[in-house]
Amino acid sequence: MAVEIVYETHATTTDNEAGIATGWLPGELSELGRRQARELGKRRPGDGFAAVFTSDLHRAVQTARIAFPDGRPPIHQDIRLRECNYGDHNGSPASLVAAQRAQRIDNPFPRGQSYRQVATATDAFLHDLATGWDGSTILVIAHSANRWALEHLLTGAPLEDLLKAPSPWHPGWHYTLPADWAVPTSEPERSEH
Repeated sequence: MAVEIVYETHATTTDNEAGIATGWLPGELSELGRRQARELGKRRPGDGFAAVFTSDLHRAVQTARIAFPDGRPPIHQDIRLRECNYGDHNGSPASLVAAQRAQRIDNPFPRGQSYRQVATATDAFLHDLATGWDGSTILVIAHSANRWALEHLLTGAPLEDLLKAPSPWHPGWHYTLPADWAVPTSEPERSEH
């Protein structure tokens, strides 16, 4: 069997509205973001999710808790679903981080991560998902770097292309995680958190 994944980015934050790249900072949903989170719950009430997995960063957890306030489906936080750590640039203008994106595929942000390290962490998450949730439909709420990682890992799209021309936001991306993903072909490189 396989795991069906529906991916949603966290709702709009005050940093998003101010043009700030939050990175590993917690972030706080704006009024618009809280409304979007409620709409997410209304849009996805009967989708048969076995679980919701979120980044452990506040803005993603807040999105999940507003969308599913009764804790159904169960919400699980996972550090491997964090946004890219921009290191010295956490909390910097989004335009500054965006201008460096293509240079940070394999070369980490100063005192931070590379996008390849985000993909490695996401890959480790997918292995656990394939092992523990085979045959389930899962909702993932995380960040743009994780969506690019999923796109890269599950469709084969090159990270270079995804980072140069990110696709526009829309509600929900759908991926199928093959059952054989649970069997690693080699020991994955673990990113540092």
